[in-house]
Amino acid sequence: MKMRIFVPRDAAAISVGADEIALAFEQAAEKRDLPIKIIRNGSRGLMWLEPMVEVATVKGRVAYGPVSLTDVSSLLDAMTSNGPHPLRLGLTEEIPWLKRQTRLTFARCGVIDPRSVEDYRAHDGYKGLERALTMTSDAILADVTASGLRGRGGAGFPTGIKWKTVAQTASDQKFIVCNADEGDSGTFADRMIMEGDPFVVIEGMTIAGVTVGATKGYIYIRSEYPHAVEAMNAAIATAQRAGYLGQRICGSKHSFDLEVRVGAGAYVCGEETSLLESLEGRRGLVRAKPPLPAHKGLFGKPSVINNVLSFAAIPFILAGGAKAYADFGMGRSRGTMPIQLAGNIKNGGLFEIAFGITLGELVDEVGGGTFTGRPVRAVQVGGPLGAYFPRALFDTPFDYEAFAARDGLIGHGGIVVFDDTVDMAKQARFAMEFCAIESCGKCTPCRIGSTRGVETIDKIRSGERVGQNLAIVEDLCNTMKFGSLCALGGFTPYPVMSALKHFREDFSPAPKSLQAAE
Repeated sequence: MKMRIFVPRDAAAISVGADEIALAFEQAAEKRDLPIKIIRNGSRGLMWLEPMVEVATVKGRVAYGPVSLTDVSSLLDAMTSNGPHPLRLGLTEEIPWLKRQTRLTFARCGVIDPRSVEDYRAHDGYKGLERALTMTSDAILADVTASGLRGRGGAGFPTGIKWKTVAQTASDQKFIVCNADEGDSGTFADRMIMEGDPFVVIEGMTIAGVTVGATKGYIYIRSEYPHAVEAMNAAIATAQRAGYLGQRICGSKHSFDLEVRVGAGAYVCGEETSLLESLEGRRGLVRAKPPLPAHKGLFGKPSVINNVLSFAAIPFILAGGAKAYADFGMGRSRGTMPIQLAGNIKNGGLFEIAFGITLGELVDEVGGGTFTGRPVRAVQVGGPLGAYFPRALFDTPFDYEAFAARDGLIGHGGIVVFDDTVDMAKQARFAMEFCAIESCGKCTPCRIGSTRGVETIDKIRSGERVGQNLAIVEDLCNTMKFGSLCALGGFTPYPVMSALKHFREDFSPAPKSLQAAE
């Protein structure tokens, strides 16, 4: 019987040599005349241990990591004898970092072969769609609504309400659009799930199509994700051959098909109306609302637009029922959130857990503090448009309303950690500069406000009329927050104002944090 060895094909693992390691295992096994089967799974999300290689044993899969080319020969010895090895992490499912998680959306990521629909089905895949095909549209909507699922792309809008609006809008054609334009700094959950469990996204989108009466869907993926594009295209082709996409899916009366479209790299195309403009072949400019995309979206037709993680949560909800999902979480934030830990952090990676865990627990206990070993000074949650939280706010529960109450947002669930050497005035300037560069230019508060913001912060940092210019920055932020057409200009004030509020001492010609570091 062949020994089964799992080597991730996730882009993060590939970036540190996973492809070369997979080949090295094959060559080493051939020299030993050892029958093995290499399975290219997704990542388990423990990024500091990549490439994390696993071997199937009678007791379960055993993990080793981080593996380098020079470890392959000794690893084969340890795998064949089940003996000790310096990189041995024990049974994968018993690794404390994984065991602490509540994996609903990412339950199969890193476990299955992402190219195999048979493997997906063997791990409870397509049970949600099978149940959905026996239900009415209203019954599915009731389940999605009762689950409490909210958009995981950042806005947190109730998914059930969005779907119901599209379902009740009469049209000869409707569309399902997956927003996979994951551009926030410190985020990688969309990429991980598309590369490690693409069928769960396809299943979620198919359920959406069945529910609202759409027959066509598009997955809009950023050009910087070539591995995800390849994975989704391969999975779509497999699903079509297996009868899960196309005409009369699974022998039912419903038809639904999917197509991948690749974006050109504009951050603003993560905003749903800009994304629609890009999908239609035009420049990614924000559309004024109303009309809402649910009424008049892609090609002027009613459209469901959700994030990758929103669609990926749907199969669990339909398979297990709304209550099984809603039982997790706190307040109006139900279910789990795949949180991404990045930046200056010891244990970076993807950590899926129910809403309610505190920011301090995530940074100090789960993340292990900073990679440099220096004290944590600031944490940015929610991407480049998220607020900076000091340690004094680390008791904040990871919850939409709890973060909003403290002038923050959880966005797509990305957490970027900074140690005590960070210059927060420089970070505030970066937020304005980022907005200026990425602005589509349609609205004046975003286009001009961000440019003036960079100029004004530069004046503050050089010591020019500091008090007056701080007042101007605050006024600019107020104008951008309430006058911008979309969240790019509207949310840029979050990092700027939070830096001013919590780290005001850095807004001087010689920031105190730099003095301390020197």
